[in-house]
Amino acid sequence: MAILPDTWIRDQAQSSGMIEPFVEAQKREGVISYGLSSYGYDARVAPEFKVFTNVDSVLVDPKDFSGQSFVERETGVCIIPPNSFVLARTMEFFRIPRDVLVICLGKSTYARCGIIVNVTPLEPEWEGHVTLEISNTTPLPAKIYAGEGACQFLFLKGEGPPEVSYADRQGKYMGQKGVTLPRL
Repeated sequence: MAILPDTWIRDQAQSSGMIEPFVEAQKREGVISYGLSSYGYDARVAPEFKVFTNVDSVLVDPKDFSGQSFVERETGVCIIPPNSFVLARTMEFFRIPRDVLVICLGKSTYARCGIIVNVTPLEPEWEGHVTLEISNTTPLPAKIYAGEGACQFLFLKGEGPPEVSYADRQGKYMGQKGVTLPRL
């Protein structure tokens, strides 16, 4: 597998809508950076958050997840409680080519503050808004800024297309829009 450069990312974004909206150059002044970088794309967090709460003392069960575990907020700045997390999403909508796998890493600005961004790999032919799991590992409240960079996506080209893509097997998170809760 080879990591794909800015020229390939730009071409795919412009010719096939791989990333929409697409920011062609990295924006940095006064914000946590986002946009095209040398070997990746720094995506922005949308102003749509689901903040984890234990108000109703709901059991966390990945096989039967309750939406009661979250409080919804639409805001430019989200406060994550200490030792908790939020679900958010990218502003960008992604369409992954059949022969590409995408890995996501959190931004160092957040990581250096104890804020961890987790995303599972984007599989070949997956498309949608990416749901971001953002954890505050500190004992203090932490801020997340909507419209600014949250994570970087790295595009890896396979030696060939897979026999079965995410679209072929009709994956459960295909075409997701908005912040998507766990599904079984």
